[in-house]
Amino acid sequence: MSTLTIALTLFVFALIIGVIVIGKVPATLHTPLMSGANSIHGVVIVGVVLVAVETSSVLGLILIFFAAVLGTANVVGGYTVTDRMLDMFKAKPKPAADNKEKEAK
Repeated sequence: MSTLTIALTLFVFALIIGVIVIGKVPATLHTPLMSGANSIHGVVIVGVVLVAVETSSVLGLILIFFAAVLGTANVVGGYTVTDRMLDMFKAKPKPAADNKEKEAK
């Protein structure tokens, strides 16, 4: 078997396993799980940098560029979702009208 065939087979198996695993996650846990997983894509960005050093072809550089853009978008998205989730747990400020009524009493 060629290296390309092995790489494509591994890629397809990884896709199938990923869909099966994520499909079994309950909806209430999906957002926290994905926000954490997306922030781990910082490893992808490190990999992009390491591969970029070895690449000399134009096609390789184009693919590296897209990998860097998608990895960065995933990292930023992961932290954005996490920030939104943490904002849901902050205490909400009380309306000003309630404070004036308490002061009047």
